[in-house]
Amino acid sequence: MADNTGTADIQEHAGTAGEDGVRRRDFINIAAVGAAGIGGIATLVPLISQMAPSADVLAESSTEIDISAIKPGQAIKGVFRKQPVFIRNLTTEEIAKANAVDVSSLRDPQSLEERTKPGKENWLITMGVCTHLGCVPLGAGEGEVKGEFGGYYCPCHGSVYDTAARIRKGPAPKNLEVPVYEFSSDTVVKIG
Repeated sequence: MADNTGTADIQEHAGTAGEDGVRRRDFINIAAVGAAGIGGIATLVPLISQMAPSADVLAESSTEIDISAIKPGQAIKGVFRKQPVFIRNLTTEEIAKANAVDVSSLRDPQSLEERTKPGKENWLITMGVCTHLGCVPLGAGEGEVKGEFGGYYCPCHGSVYDTAARIRKGPAPKNLEVPVYEFSSDTVVKIG
């Protein structure tokens, strides 16, 4: 009888030890996986955050330009994302000339209405980069050659743009690009 009791005590004690062993092992596994997860997150956060744009890039992501001094028929050059941007205050004659063109006859068909904001058709805002090879066209500065269509003329390869900055002659395949912009007020335009 003593053998049976002793055996029962050993089996009971072995069962308890076995359960405690599983519990300890589970805890160690959970702790190891948790530590690895925290280590992984601690490694990934700096790697992911370095891919975010830096403060100087964010600062250049938009530009505000005061347009109050630009009289009808004048244009200015600004800078947006380290590239030139042209802002032109079109006269009623320039608007009429641009609207008189048969859009279907253009290489890159766009109307002046598509290239300007409703109610602000006199303000034409384009990137100042020729779509041929990236030269800066003339026509925005005082006294610069505007080409035969009164818009912009690229001196590098002879592309000629009209008053709506649409390609009319020369090797450029597309019109001058219109960036994303909005009017913050009647005198300030925010580009980007």
